[in-house]
Amino acid sequence: MTKAEKVTFVIDTLNKLYPEIPIPLDHKDPYTLLIAVLLSAQCTDVRVNQITPLLFAKADNPFDMVKMTVEEIKEIIKPCGLSPMKSKGIYGLSKILIEKYNGEVPQSFEALEKLPAVGHKTASVVMSQAFGVPAFPVDTHIHRLMFRWNLSNGKSVTQTEKDAKRLFPKEHWNDLHLQIIWYGREYSPARGWNLDTDIITKTIGRKSLINDYNKQQKSS
Repeated sequence: MTKAEKVTFVIDTLNKLYPEIPIPLDHKDPYTLLIAVLLSAQCTDVRVNQITPLLFAKADNPFDMVKMTVEEIKEIIKPCGLSPMKSKGIYGLSKILIEKYNGEVPQSFEALEKLPAVGHKTASVVMSQAFGVPAFPVDTHIHRLMFRWNLSNGKSVTQTEKDAKRLFPKEHWNDLHLQIIWYGREYSPARGWNLDTDIITKTIGRKSLINDYNKQQKSS
């Protein structure tokens, strides 16, 4: 298969598996999405979805958030990990949203990435899921799968994002990044991987990985 054929195969397979694409993080608007994505750093989406209702019951907008102290925010979000940094970030960005943006989340990568505790990946998720702007946020699943599928060299998430944007048509980015995440969780996990059910890797995967997998299966 040529690279173009592989890309088409990935898109077609994912569209068949995930015609309706659920958003992994529960939210009701750009602000609650921004907070949920910030909390998801080094934390599972399941855990974030357990914690955000507790936080949003007290403050689901920047005006209410700054009425809380950093310490109060930290106590609520502790189960998500990195709570000292995340609580300062949530309080700090809420203050900036009020002072600079009338409490609204700005609709630009540049403005989002200037907010405390908001990196490129968080900004990309908000731009794509809240505002429908084409972006390709790369998480661990996408990074792993792009390497397994021999579509990127796995050197860095920055390189993986560049390769994904170069290979996949822009109009598919927002759907694809979510579809690949779901596929990675269901069919191509880091641990407990079963190549037989991982149709995409089985069809277009990196030969060295497939050979290693088969060797391991024979020896176990």
